Amino acid sequence: MRWFRALLPREEHFFDMFNRQSQTLAQGALALRAMLEGGADLQAHAEAVMRHEDQADAITREVLTAVGRTFITPFDRGDIKELITLMDDAIDQMRKTAKSVRLFEVTSFEPNMKAMGDQIVKVADLTVAAMPLLASIGDNQAKITAYAQEVVQIEERSDELYDEGRRALFLSHRDQDPLAFVVGCDVYEHLEKVLDRFEDIANKVSSILIEHI
Repeated sequence: MRWFRALLPREEHFFDMFNRQSQTLAQGALALRAMLEGGADLQAHAEAVMRHEDQADAITREVLTAVGRTFITPFDRGDIKELITLMDDAIDQMRKTAKSVRLFEVTSFEPNMKAMGDQIVKVADLTVAAMPLLASIGDNQAKITAYAQEVVQIEERSDELYDEGRRALFLSHRDQDPLAFVVGCDVYEHLEKVLDRFEDIANKVSSILIEHI
């Protein structure tokens, strides 16, 4: 039935919503990275992460409502729901990171935490660039594949930053301040999960591509 569906008119507003959601993720990533600089503006940046997560929730609800009301969708309804939910999960994990920082009153951050923040900004920007490609998915096969591969590579590099960072944290705090080690590990865990969620997005986009080639 794929050829038959291709002949029917489709509602294209989903692509606009995916684009808006990716922009919200990118803004959240920038706020998260700024928060990792610490300083007097830390709380303001944490609040910004929270606001962007609220915006992402609203877009997610908009998409899920539209799926139920739209007769012909650009691609499978389940894929639409899963993709927008995965995007929402990414910024939800950013919010959890900011919440943890505030809960444990973290005010300074390790170099590898900041480096992981840089990687989060990078994958968020890649996601922004990838979402418009879905509107002509067949014509953008090579670009979508390259996007997914780059996200996986960044996530793998972030795994190394995560391991190196926790090791350095252990060595610097094992004798004098074990609590700082525990709190620092919690921040690292949250940052790693943010990157994992972006990899989930890339994997989902790849699976949608496979269904259309």
